[in-house]
Amino acid sequence: MMSGQSSLQSRPRVCVIGAGPSGITTIKTLRDAGIENITCFEALDQIGGNWVYTDKPGHPSVYETTHVISSKHRSQYSDFAMPADYPAYPSHKQILAYHQNYAKYFGVPDKIQLNTRVESASPLDGGGWQVETTGPKGAKKHEFDYLVVCSGHHWDPFLPAYPGEFTGTQIHAHDYRRAESFRDKRVLVVGAGNSGCDIACAISGVAAKTVISMRSPQVIFPKMFFGRPIDQMYYKVRSMPRFIRKAIAHFALWVSVGPYKRYGLPKPDTDILSMHPTLNSEIFDCLAHGMLEVRPGIEELADHTVRFSDGSSEDFDAIVWATGYRISFPFFKGNLLDFDPNKSLKLYQQIVPSNFSDLFFIGLLQPVGCIWNLSEYQAKYV
Repeated sequence: MMSGQSSLQSRPRVCVIGAGPSGITTIKTLRDAGIENITCFEALDQIGGNWVYTDKPGHPSVYETTHVISSKHRSQYSDFAMPADYPAYPSHKQILAYHQNYAKYFGVPDKIQLNTRVESASPLDGGGWQVETTGPKGAKKHEFDYLVVCSGHHWDPFLPAYPGEFTGTQIHAHDYRRAESFRDKRVLVVGAGNSGCDIACAISGVAAKTVISMRSPQVIFPKMFFGRPIDQMYYKVRSMPRFIRKAIAHFALWVSVGPYKRYGLPKPDTDILSMHPTLNSEIFDCLAHGMLEVRPGIEELADHTVRFSDGSSEDFDAIVWATGYRISFPFFKGNLLDFDPNKSLKLYQQIVPSNFSDLFFIGLLQPVGCIWNLSEYQAKYV
């Protein structure tokens, strides 16, 4: 423990890394608990994390047509409702405004240093952390008693390796911004998660041809069911026995979508409640109208040709890799955290690493619904 135990108990110095949705609710929640000596470092020039739309390459950002995949009532913080005039699924501009208004209402910006990047965070002998930053006034070193990491996990792109080489245009979903870049091109979108389906649908409106590659069958639900957001419907039945929830999920899919094979989609071969669902209504329309086609996983790449696992092959001008992200923290040097970046970081309650009592992670979740309100509860735990 650092010098002055009474000081540590009464006025701990807390560093928060990241002023996205998880970071701002962490600051607010810590202040609710009477902790005021908080400094948050944010690399961008404004609050909001990847909800800040930017064309700068390499910066995490939503794309032009992004809307949330969880409904507004299931995405808001516990004590700050989204505006009544917001639609069921708000746009990225509305979501950014919501988070910035939340921060302003609770006095969060006073604790945030914008345009300040954390270069390293190192444990001090006896407890606490030394944090080195680069900001408008140059490089600085700081000391804190506790470190709370809220930097998210949607910024370090994962790119799978395949035999051969594709010589056309390639980008990861991390760098995708707008469909217009692919006008009149033959485009392959690899990955059928929420980003993959959103991007494929957007591109299909302007491309000469759009194909989505699915390595394995996906569970895809429409966003609305009987005129209401589907996550609100699920919330009503979440406490029911699993076999009842499973029957309701199958019924909802059958009534709202029908058999997947009618759209050219492979049928999931496992329990649909055990799979992370994709929420997208547009993809069914795009498939039904012939704007989008489905292929299995990739087997090999050669020049502009992609060969798939079913033996078929096709030429493309561009590939968009919607293949997820690695978990990484470049400010932790060496093997401070021993984990596989392609898998989940092992944390107690998905918050606390086993080898530190003064280090916490907030927002490293992959829930069915929204992360932000769960980050609020994680912050209360911290």
